[in-house]
Amino acid sequence: METGKKNTTLREGFLVKRGHLVHNWKPRWFVLTPEKLLYYKYDGGKRDSCQRGKILLKECEITSPFLDYENRPLVIKLRTKNGVDHFLEACSREERDDWAGDISAAVDKLRGPEGVKGPDLQATTTGPQLHDINMIKVLESMNDVHSGIKMGTHLEHGSTYSNCFSGSAVVDWLVFTQLALTRVEALTLASALQEEGFLWPVGLKSVEALRTAGLTEQFMDDSTALYSFSDSLKKRGSVKAETSRSAVELGGKVIKRGFLLKQGHRRKNWKVRLFVLRSEPAYLHYYDPTRDDISPVGGFSLRACLVSSLGDNGVPSGVKGNIQGNLFKIITQEDTHYFIQAPTQQQKTDWIDAIRQHT
Repeated sequence: METGKKNTTLREGFLVKRGHLVHNWKPRWFVLTPEKLLYYKYDGGKRDSCQRGKILLKECEITSPFLDYENRPLVIKLRTKNGVDHFLEACSREERDDWAGDISAAVDKLRGPEGVKGPDLQATTTGPQLHDINMIKVLESMNDVHSGIKMGTHLEHGSTYSNCFSGSAVVDWLVFTQLALTRVEALTLASALQEEGFLWPVGLKSVEALRTAGLTEQFMDDSTALYSFSDSLKKRGSVKAETSRSAVELGGKVIKRGFLLKQGHRRKNWKVRLFVLRSEPAYLHYYDPTRDDISPVGGFSLRACLVSSLGDNGVPSGVKGNIQGNLFKIITQEDTHYFIQAPTQQQKTDWIDAIRQHT
């Protein structure tokens, strides 16, 4: 491979990486090239010039989704040819699948024309032969306390539902356990489980889908559509709906997710945060990606907020340090100022546009 092609950037962006010795999670800036995946520390609004590490892609094995971490459902596992495991977390299911697809494509090219193709996450297929599948055994595996699908508490439209799981979690689990080879096969199998009455819709979105959609569209591969086991199969508690102020804030429809840098209010230092924009009601919450806690570390209502782009020439007023480029500011109704930096100019524009539509 020519030197120029070796250094071509195929994809870049934030992922959260688990450490090898100390198993903590830290955001890193990843750059995918045809032969390796490089990662850098991103500090003070810019990427370090010296890389922190690299993952050689030749003969690398990819597992996506990788569901061994209960509070981190968006992890990709890479195993190098030397048997070293790397765990990388994306900000959304779409980002995870895009990264896994691009890495798989790079690995496949390194194998050459005779190589075995990696997993195609969006492949079309005729679906599994359901008459060859023992539904009861699938259901028993799903409901296993140790290795089954993880049940938890979810929010939808101001209500908190416990002991349930999302439609996308079901599809992820079926692919991860190799009961289905692709998401299309998994969706077909999940739809059959719902048709047999083994899985029940929970919450407005999945109930409405069951009521209005055609048979093949009833089960939703969606992180906001909620499901649970039927009453006769529940072993780990019943579904309960509760309402609270925080549930109302976090129960809106997710409009946008992504990693951004935020300046702290007290120490004025810059840290990578996972931002989630919701509507109905409109809120912007941010999470610490180094923690396993699923609760946000902060957030605010977008009602009457002002969002503005900051100039790229020089350090804007209110910004500490030599931070320049792709900056924007949000002023809340309570006159709290948030300074945020996007990784690219396009992401900055996209975030500003999305926030303005919901203020």
